[in-house]
Amino acid sequence: MHAGVIPTASMADIAFLLLIFFLVTTTIDMDKGLGIILPPPGAEVEVSKKNISNLLINAQGKILLDNEPVQTRDIKRIVESKIAANDKLIISVKTHPRTKYQVYIDVLDQLKQAKATRISIAEPSQ
Repeated sequence: MHAGVIPTASMADIAFLLLIFFLVTTTIDMDKGLGIILPPPGAEVEVSKKNISNLLINAQGKILLDNEPVQTRDIKRIVESKIAANDKLIISVKTHPRTKYQVYIDVLDQLKQAKATRISIAEPSQ
Protein backbone atom coordinates (compact mmCIF):
# COMPACT_ATOMS: atom_id res chain seq x y z
CA MET A 1 0.00 0.00 0.00
CA HIS A 2 1.19 3.45 -0.87
CA ALA A 3 0.43 5.84 1.94
CA GLY A 4 0.11 9.57 1.16
CA VAL A 5 1.72 9.81 -2.29
CA ILE A 6 1.46 13.28 -3.87
CA PRO A 7 1.40 13.32 -7.68
CA THR A 8 4.19 15.62 -8.93
CA ALA A 9 3.98 15.03 -12.68
CA SER A 10 2.32 18.38 -13.45
CA MET A 11 4.19 20.56 -10.87
CA ALA A 12 6.66 21.85 -13.46
CA ASP A 13 3.80 22.84 -15.79
CA ILE A 14 2.01 24.71 -13.00
CA ALA A 15 5.20 26.55 -11.94
CA PHE A 16 5.89 27.52 -15.56
CA LEU A 17 2.34 28.83 -16.05
CA LEU A 18 2.53 30.86 -12.83
CA LEU A 19 5.87 32.33 -13.91
CA ILE A 20 4.45 33.35 -17.30
CA PHE A 21 1.34 34.80 -15.63
CA PHE A 22 3.37 37.02 -13.25
CA LEU A 23 5.76 38.14 -16.00
CA VAL A 24 2.87 39.20 -18.22
CA THR A 25 0.80 40.96 -15.54
CA THR A 26 3.59 42.82 -13.73
CA THR A 27 4.05 46.48 -14.65
CA ILE A 28 7.29 48.36 -14.21
CA ASP A 29 7.02 51.99 -13.15
CA MET A 30 9.25 54.24 -15.20
CA ASP A 31 10.87 57.29 -13.63
CA LYS A 32 9.13 60.39 -14.87
CA GLY A 33 11.99 62.84 -14.29
CA LEU A 34 11.56 66.57 -14.70
CA GLY A 35 8.90 67.90 -17.04
CA ILE A 36 11.01 70.32 -19.03
CA ILE A 37 10.31 71.10 -22.67
CA LEU A 38 13.52 71.83 -24.50
CA PRO A 39 13.57 74.24 -27.45
CA PRO A 40 14.20 72.84 -30.91
CA PRO A 41 17.77 72.95 -32.18
CA GLY A 42 18.55 76.08 -34.11
CA ALA A 43 20.62 79.19 -34.26
CA GLU A 44 21.60 80.82 -30.99
CA VAL A 45 19.83 84.07 -30.22
CA GLU A 46 21.62 86.96 -28.55
CA VAL A 47 19.71 88.08 -25.43
CA SER A 48 20.02 91.49 -23.82
CA LYS A 49 21.64 91.44 -20.34
CA LYS A 50 18.68 93.36 -18.88
CA ASN A 51 16.42 90.41 -19.81
CA ILE A 52 18.50 87.86 -17.88
CA SER A 53 18.26 87.19 -14.16
CA ASN A 54 20.97 84.88 -12.74
CA LEU A 55 20.08 82.34 -10.08
CA LEU A 56 23.08 80.52 -8.64
CA ILE A 57 23.02 77.55 -6.24
CA ASN A 58 26.29 76.62 -4.51
CA ALA A 59 27.41 73.23 -3.15
CA GLN A 60 25.94 73.99 0.30
CA GLY A 61 22.51 74.82 -1.18
CA LYS A 62 22.79 78.60 -0.68
CA ILE A 63 20.98 80.58 -3.38
CA LEU A 64 21.93 83.88 -4.99
CA LEU A 65 19.40 85.68 -7.19
CA ASP A 66 21.12 88.50 -9.09
CA ASN A 67 23.98 88.40 -6.53
CA GLU A 68 21.58 88.78 -3.60
CA PRO A 69 21.20 85.87 -1.11
CA VAL A 70 17.63 84.54 -0.98
CA GLN A 71 15.78 81.74 0.77
CA THR A 72 14.11 79.05 -1.35
CA ARG A 73 10.65 80.03 -0.08
CA ASP A 74 11.15 83.66 -1.26
CA ILE A 75 12.07 82.83 -4.87
CA LYS A 76 8.44 82.68 -6.06
CA ARG A 77 7.56 86.13 -4.71
CA ILE A 78 10.74 87.79 -6.00
CA VAL A 79 10.58 86.21 -9.46
CA GLU A 80 6.87 87.09 -9.81
CA SER A 81 7.67 90.77 -9.20
CA LYS A 82 10.63 90.65 -11.61
CA ILE A 83 8.46 89.07 -14.34
CA ALA A 84 5.74 91.68 -13.71
CA ALA A 85 8.35 94.38 -14.34
CA ASN A 86 9.85 92.63 -17.40
CA ASP A 87 7.74 90.03 -19.24
CA LYS A 88 10.75 89.02 -21.41
CA LEU A 89 12.80 88.00 -18.36
CA ILE A 90 14.82 84.79 -18.62
CA ILE A 91 15.89 83.09 -15.39
CA SER A 92 19.33 81.50 -15.81
CA VAL A 93 19.73 78.69 -13.25
CA LYS A 94 23.31 77.60 -12.58
CA THR A 95 24.40 75.05 -10.00
CA HIS A 96 27.58 73.64 -8.55
CA PRO A 97 28.27 69.96 -9.42
CA ARG A 98 27.87 69.04 -5.72
CA THR A 99 24.56 70.84 -5.27
CA LYS A 100 21.99 68.52 -3.71
CA TYR A 101 19.39 67.46 -6.25
CA GLN A 102 16.52 68.24 -3.84
CA VAL A 103 17.59 71.90 -3.57
CA TYR A 104 17.68 72.12 -7.38
CA ILE A 105 14.17 70.60 -7.63
CA ASP A 106 12.85 72.95 -4.92
CA VAL A 107 14.22 75.97 -6.84
CA LEU A 108 12.66 74.77 -10.12
CA ASP A 109 9.34 74.23 -8.29
CA GLN A 110 9.45 77.81 -6.99
CA LEU A 111 10.13 79.10 -10.51
CA LYS A 112 7.23 77.05 -11.87
CA GLN A 113 4.90 78.44 -9.17
CA ALA A 114 6.06 81.96 -10.12
CA LYS A 115 4.92 81.19 -13.70
CA ALA A 116 8.48 81.64 -15.02
CA THR A 117 8.24 80.09 -18.48
CA ARG A 118 11.64 81.25 -19.72
CA ILE A 119 14.22 79.30 -17.77
CA SER A 120 17.76 78.69 -18.94
CA ILE A 121 19.52 75.70 -17.38
CA ALA A 122 23.17 76.74 -17.43
CA GLU A 123 26.01 74.26 -17.42
CA PRO A 124 27.24 73.59 -13.84
CA SER A 125 30.33 75.53 -12.85
CA GLN A 126 33.45 73.70 -11.76
